[in-house]
Amino acid sequence: MNIQTAEFIISNTDHHQCPQDGKPEYAFIGRSNVGKSSLINMLTNRKGLAMTSSTPGKTMLINHFLINGEWYLVDLPGYGYARRGKEGREKLRVIIEDYILEREALTNLFVLVDSRHEPQKIDLEFMEWLGENDIPFAIVFTKADKQGGGKLQMNVNAYKEKLLESWEELPPIFVTSSEKAEGREVLLNYINEINRSL
Repeated sequence: MNIQTAEFIISNTDHHQCPQDGKPEYAFIGRSNVGKSSLINMLTNRKGLAMTSSTPGKTMLINHFLINGEWYLVDLPGYGYARRGKEGREKLRVIIEDYILEREALTNLFVLVDSRHEPQKIDLEFMEWLGENDIPFAIVFTKADKQGGGKLQMNVNAYKEKLLESWEELPPIFVTSSEKAEGREVLLNYINEINRSL
């Protein structure tokens, strides 16, 4: 898929105020500092489309970007940022859950996981919750360039094994590097395939 246009449309905290044109939405979510903004910028080939920050937990809103005038790329707030405080975390949880559970246009959710780490409880619990609620999702491993191929493969395999303890089959899995634009084509082709089948 060739991305010709990527434009910011709207930010808000309420899924009812998201665009109502029925175009398919592909949402990206992950723990704070997982490299979500960098991945979005890499996929769209637009350096400053999603704001990157070294401060975790910057995204507090649901951000909609219209791609090629045909579908939305949605940047969701990160989950599990401890320093936000209980009230802040609860507020974010409601924003995220309401969007994921209530948003009819949501076509697929991409759950971003930092490939440098072993399986994290918070990520596994989040995926479990998605499964329980029949939300179609794929796993995107980020920062693939940050360690050698052997360690990368080990961590990806560890996640697969962990998931297979409670899942009969695994969701689609992608390995990406925003620095090297690795995984860009495969991920965009996956979105393209889904769009064609709608």
